[in-house]
Amino acid sequence: MKTKHLTIALMLGAAALSACAKRVPPQTGATIPDAGPGGDYDGGEQDDPGLRALQSALVAAAGSDRVFFGFDAYTLSPEARATLTRQAAWLRQNPRIGFSIEGHADERGTREYNLALGDRRARAAAEFLILQGIDPTRISTLSYGKERPDALGSDEQSHARNRRAVSIVIRN
Repeated sequence: MKTKHLTIALMLGAAALSACAKRVPPQTGATIPDAGPGGDYDGGEQDDPGLRALQSALVAAAGSDRVFFGFDAYTLSPEARATLTRQAAWLRQNPRIGFSIEGHADERGTREYNLALGDRRARAAAEFLILQGIDPTRISTLSYGKERPDALGSDEQSHARNRRAVSIVIRN
């Protein structure tokens, strides 16, 4: 009797886990020559030539796929708002495109602090896009904190390049 209950419990658990695994956000970081400044790209989904072409089209239309932040900040600058406004215009022209926004931080601070800061940066960019009329179901956010630097180095120029949110075209 106990074996039967254990078997049923294991089967239900496996079914629940498989239902949760429908869509995993992309993991980015590899550099592709046409990815724009810094080139945050995924080694999986972004190997898809169609997605790479769409990412290039986003960069061409918006001027960039990334926005930058001040030290220990997640407030959008006027330049960041302008870039995100152009990204929103492109997204409105491409209503079937999904979008992931990655938040990043520089190397200073703890891993946990920088993951939270990267999350706030990604969410700030996503909220701005939503205010521009982009359906929130098309946007996912992900924080890498300080784990995936764009620029290696401990100088202010490197830190400034690493404090960013990057918009990545994904399958919707």
